[in-house]
Amino acid sequence: MGADPRTRRNVLLLAACQALMMTGTSLVMTVSALVGHALADDKSLSTLPLALQFLSTMLATIPASMLMKRLGRRAGFTIGVAIGMVGAGTATWGVLANDFWLFALGGIPLGVFNGFAQFYRFAAADTAGHDYRARAISYVLAGGVVAAIAGPELARWSKDWFAPVLFAGSFASILFLQLAALLLLQFLAIPRLTAAERATGGRPMAEIARDPKFVVAVMAGMIAYASMNFVMTATPLAMMACGLGFDATKQTMQAHVLGMFVPSFFTGHLIKRFGVVEVMLAGAALVLGCIAVNAMGITALHFSAALLLLGVGWNFLYVGASTLLTEVPLPAERNKVQAANDFMVFGLVSLSAYSSGAVHELLGWQTGNLLIPPLIVVAVAAMLWLRLRRRSALPA
Repeated sequence: MGADPRTRRNVLLLAACQALMMTGTSLVMTVSALVGHALADDKSLSTLPLALQFLSTMLATIPASMLMKRLGRRAGFTIGVAIGMVGAGTATWGVLANDFWLFALGGIPLGVFNGFAQFYRFAAADTAGHDYRARAISYVLAGGVVAAIAGPELARWSKDWFAPVLFAGSFASILFLQLAALLLLQFLAIPRLTAAERATGGRPMAEIARDPKFVVAVMAGMIAYASMNFVMTATPLAMMACGLGFDATKQTMQAHVLGMFVPSFFTGHLIKRFGVVEVMLAGAALVLGCIAVNAMGITALHFSAALLLLGVGWNFLYVGASTLLTEVPLPAERNKVQAANDFMVFGLVSLSAYSSGAVHELLGWQTGNLLIPPLIVVAVAAMLWLRLRRRSALPA
């Protein structure tokens, strides 16, 4: 079953906004640890700005979702972009002033913006029929394909805007991305909840949290995003330590982001054909493949191949977890269920962003990678448990 014209239009607009948001995020992922390493006296703090960004994303998810429940998706997303513009300006100022803490402070409003923007995928699913939800989520995330090329290229192109100060221009360029998103969002047409739906919260969250689908969706989303972020954040530092230049880092990040988002053109179809749990299990296997490749060597090819596998594995896990989550709430419960999910996901992501730099500095690249497989095993166990429950519930 296809989608009606309004749904297709909303998905297209949200995919464009996702592309702009992820272009900025890809840029930040490419250069933030390098800037932090250059500005920080204590090099173990080099990924702290990223950690603050992800922590702010976590803290913003619940108020952002509640605000959108009251004001609607368009107004909420618009407010989020405006906050993000403040963050981009602050980060730029911090780099120009050679001030690590001011640069780190800029990550807070950037993270708040991301807390709003994480709901682009759910906003697309809100107006889609049951059979189209997985594809709607997948197509919105496919907007990140643009980011695979544009983010690192924009970082390279803009890094000398304020020469001899490197990378200040990269953060300034995010302002233009956010301005474009601000304009596009004004054409979004997602109906607000009715007064009755806004007045009720539906079932208590404690009851919803006992739903096996909620448990597995949240656990898989947390582990997928945190594992991906942990390895991805440390990779530019590891490549620098191995004597590989910025061009090699840029190409590796491009391969990674392509891996994250190119599969989105067909992940929804795979979920519909094979089932959500099966696609998520395939994603877990690919993340383990990334760790295996990282253990094999430290050439540019090893880094790129590993991050490509990591990106595809993240896509299967994250799209699958997001799709599974849409099966849980009633309409009146969507905002709080989505907020609770993203709060927990980005709580673990913020911890992974900070610990990634510290672990790399203290334990090294290879040892840090060995922390990921036990988490993936936990996620796989949860998915197999859900699959067993579903099969046992089928009539004989």
